[in-house]
Amino acid sequence: MCKRCKKNNTMKITKHVIILLLAIVSFGSCKESEKKETEKIAYQCPMKCEGEKIYHKEGSCPICKMDLRPIASSTKILADDNEISENSIFNLTSKWNTQDAKSIELKELKGKTLVMVMIYTTCKAACPRLVADMRSIQEKIPAKLKDDVQYVLVSIDPENDTAKRLKEFAIENYIDGKEWTLLQGTTSGVREFSNVLAVKYKQISPLDFSHSNIISVFNPQGELVHQQEGLGVSNIETIKKIVATINK
Repeated sequence: MCKRCKKNNTMKITKHVIILLLAIVSFGSCKESEKKETEKIAYQCPMKCEGEKIYHKEGSCPICKMDLRPIASSTKILADDNEISENSIFNLTSKWNTQDAKSIELKELKGKTLVMVMIYTTCKAACPRLVADMRSIQEKIPAKLKDDVQYVLVSIDPENDTAKRLKEFAIENYIDGKEWTLLQGTTSGVREFSNVLAVKYKQISPLDFSHSNIISVFNPQGELVHQQEGLGVSNIETIKKIVATINK
């Protein structure tokens, strides 16, 4: 074979190798960007307490406690690394008003470790102590981690705790910084949320409630990871859990 033929053959082989490598790289890139598709049976509350929310395993509704029912023999579900679990509070679709009169859903709080408590602004006994406990937790978080935590106060008295009143309450109690969010919901939304936190409350007069004293910690995906119960109790374990959740 002459030198020119050998050179032409070498160039052709090199060209084919390059094309093959490009095809492999392109295929791999596409595969990485695709979402995995799996076959699963989907379940749903027959009363649709949480709207169209679906579960991927059998069980009972966390709201009404009725058995979940399959909604299809086989449903294609796209798996996503950013998908929230069925235990996340971000599945709740209720609307809330912040102290700045902004309408949000809980999923808009995604991305930070959440420290949450349920209170009402006309409370003269337990709630001021709970707010003080929340401030104590906030003060003890290491400075480099402070921006990773959001403190959320949910009113159990949505009729009286308007956005305007929540703003006043925030200023009065020195919790009006950007790391603090106060929420007013609907009566049903508040009840639904209290069930998730296992917080019990009962109205005993127009401006007075009896209620549980629980501070809850959620990871950035909205899953409950820790609860502190009581007034003025040690918050050492709560601080440790918040730090561990941020650093996970």
